[in-house]
Amino acid sequence: MTEDVRAAVAAERREQADLLAGLEPWQWDAPTLCDGWRVREMVAHTTMPFRTSLARMVLDLAKARGDVNRMADRAARRDAAALPAERLVAGLRDNATHPWSPPGGGPHGALAHDVIHGLDITVGVGLDRRVPPDRVAMVLAGMRPRNVAFFGTDLTGVELRATDLDWSYGTGDPVRGRAEDLLLVLCGRRLPPGRLEGPAAGRFSG
Repeated sequence: MTEDVRAAVAAERREQADLLAGLEPWQWDAPTLCDGWRVREMVAHTTMPFRTSLARMVLDLAKARGDVNRMADRAARRDAAALPAERLVAGLRDNATHPWSPPGGGPHGALAHDVIHGLDITVGVGLDRRVPPDRVAMVLAGMRPRNVAFFGTDLTGVELRATDLDWSYGTGDPVRGRAEDLLLVLCGRRLPPGRLEGPAAGRFSG
């Protein structure tokens, strides 16, 4: 199973690199679903672990007074300003099989990191790419209540129900959509209108 997840990580990174290589220059400055981050900041963030030494990360974390989110934001903005799009794409493609994973996350955590941030780009910019449903299923299978709690998403009275996978989460009014869109809901993202259906869809759209 671990090897299957690692293969999915490599495939996801290569497919994202292919997509990014075809972007127009203006699209690199388009906003993603993460507030304040354009495509270039997002790709700088996902490739940062491949380019940054442990010593540099520790120093950056110390400068951010231990705030991981602040450190990640500063690093993404710094690297996005310094590196051209071609270098960012190469950083993703050349490290498709890199063993990095978020602390305590293992291969599942690496896959979730890449898939979610890839969706931040494609959904935010409106690009025509779908993550293979079996790959999204791997990410959803690794999601635990603590992961959902980390993002602080209020799912009270809502059942998320995938239309392309046999998957649901929670109880209450159904919110239906593709599994990849519901994954974004779990992660606290607000989606563009029209991607979700159901009485409570408006809570997570707009």
